[in-house]
Order: sequence, then C-alpha cells, then structure tokens
Amino acid sequence: MTLSRYAALAMSLAAMSAGITFAAPQARADTPVEIHDRIAPSKTSVETDRRVALTLDACSGKFDADLIAFLVQRRIPATIFVTKKWIDANAYGVSVLKKNLDLFDIEDHGENHIPAVIGAGRKVYGIPGEPDVLHLRREVSEGARAIEATFGAAPHWYRGATAEYDQQASDEIRAMHFKIAGFSVNADAGATLPRAAIARRLQGVKGGDVIIAHMNKPAGDSAEGLAIGLADLQRRGLEFVRLDQVDLQEIAPPSRGMSR
Repeated sequence: MTLSRYAALAMSLAAMSAGITFAAPQARADTPVEIHDRIAPSKTSVETDRRVALTLDACSGKFDADLIAFLVQRRIPATIFVTKKWIDANAYGVSVLKKNLDLFDIEDHGENHIPAVIGAGRKVYGIPGEPDVLHLRREVSEGARAIEATFGAAPHWYRGATAEYDQQASDEIRAMHFKIAGFSVNADAGATLPRAAIARRLQGVKGGDVIIAHMNKPAGDSAEGLAIGLADLQRRGLEFVRLDQVDLQEIAPPSRGMSR
C-alpha cells in the first residue's frame, strides 16, 4: 500500500469516527448524453416483437447509392436524417430519395451538423457545439425548413450531430415540438466499422430495436455490412418500420462500447 493510499484510508477512518460521509462525485447537469430508445409497445405484443426501425444519418459528405439501392430493391423502409448541408451538396441523392418517399421518411439532422450542446467552447467528439440557444434554434429550424422545401413534408423528429445532447438543448428541441430520435443498436459506429463488424452487430438486433447507421460515406463499408445484416433480419421475420409509424420510449444505455 502506497503512502497516498495509507493517507486516504486514515482520512476515511477519521471521517467515519466523526460521523462524516463523503459523497461520490456527481456528473455535471450539462454533461452531454446519448439518448437511447426502443419502439414503444403497441396493443399487440406479437407486432411489437417483430418491429425494427432502421434510421440512417446523412450528416454531410456524399450519397451512398449502393445502400439506398439495396433498401429499395428489398423494400426495406427507413427513416433518414438529413442536414441542409447534405441536401445542398447531393442533388442526385435527393432525387433518388424523392422518388421513394413511399419507403423513406425524411427527418431533421440540422442545418450544418452542429452538436446539440450549448456554451462557448463546448465540443462533442471534437466538434464544436452551439454558443447559445438562438444558434441551436437556427440549427434545428433551418434544417427542418430545408427538408420541407425539398421533400414537401415538415419533419417531426430531430437527431443532433453526434447524437449527444445536454439537458438545455434537449429541453429546447422538445419545446420546438420535435421528438428526439435515439437508438438502441449502433450498426456502423459513424460509418467507421468494417462490413464483418457491422453484420455482427446486426446479429444481436431483436424486435423493438432502433438501429442507427449512415448513408453519407460510400467509401466505407456501411452498404456492404448493412446489406448482409438487414437481409438476415428479413429472413428472421422482423418487420421494418419508419419512425413516423411508431412511438419510441427511452431506455437505459447499452453496454459500453456499443454506443455511437
């Protein structure tokens, strides 16, 4: 036992004798957190056991045509979260989505892909957040306005960049009448995983899960890994639904290492 450990033990024993207790350090109230969701149960448990929601983020970057072509071919519906930045840079991708709005629900990922954390100098994964509430409101509302102008329908769900939120930001987003879309299975870790790892993650999907993956990095393995894993889920008899068809309920975070 080192001297510092002896000192800590002696301090603790002295405190106990004096009736003093030391509280465990508490996380800051504004610490960003991921929101984890599953599909809320419906009236029929059989339906709940089979429903899975596939959600795809289009942050910035390009259009993963192979992934979308696979979903169209297999008739797999998905909820796609797009930024205004992605819309402006991907005219062809937008045209493909517009031709398949019977399959895809287009929702809000913000104007410029800025994390939903508020305060000067605050970052998530190295990406700067919003300096104040007014900038957050613009990020959400301008993203929504671009979607309505492009696709003809106003979004009702919001997913912030990095999928992390501080309490002030999440409260403000909900006050703007948006529902925040969490997830329960992270399929591709920001489009960084190889295809085999993506397929393995999808092997654990069960009814009620909300999958997050990406459709803006065609150079990655998301299309290939998702094609393998999603085809297997179809063979298992799971039913894909969009977020505009269901409600979500918040759950405890998944095991460490499976978050975004």
